[in-house]
Amino acid sequence: MSVRPIRLFGDPVLRATSAPIDEIDDGVRALVQDLLDTVELPGRAGVAAPQIGVGLRAFSYNIDGDIGYVINPVLVETRGEPQPVGEGCLSVPGLWHDAIRYPWAKVVGIDLDGREVVLEGEGLLAQALQHETDHLDGMLYLSRLPAETRREAMRQVRESDWF
Repeated sequence: MSVRPIRLFGDPVLRATSAPIDEIDDGVRALVQDLLDTVELPGRAGVAAPQIGVGLRAFSYNIDGDIGYVINPVLVETRGEPQPVGEGCLSVPGLWHDAIRYPWAKVVGIDLDGREVVLEGEGLLAQALQHETDHLDGMLYLSRLPAETRREAMRQVRESDWF
């Protein structure tokens, strides 16, 4: 398939709750391949379907060279005390701030054959699972920033050359 362009902050698809995928068809298979192709580029830990303009519940991940996808992911468990973790987002290029994330997370979904997929872990994987499921709920990481940091981030967005 293809590497798809990333939608940027301000695009309405990034603020909408994504619809569940009810049927695995050729369109969903193409979407998954596009998500995988798009996340393979260097510096990408995850890409959610809304980031490529599709309001469906699916994301791809690329953590330490382990590349995969999940359809209809649900964040079912988090552990530990939430803490600030340096985070950026392809949809908010050039910004990097400490978002509040749990140190461990677990997502359950399905693959293209309808088999259960369970992803769980700590560190970057936990952060990516939370970040990508947030995207599917219409939330960007900017919403996870403390108020003062969020104000500064929004100022940076307004002053950016891409906004």
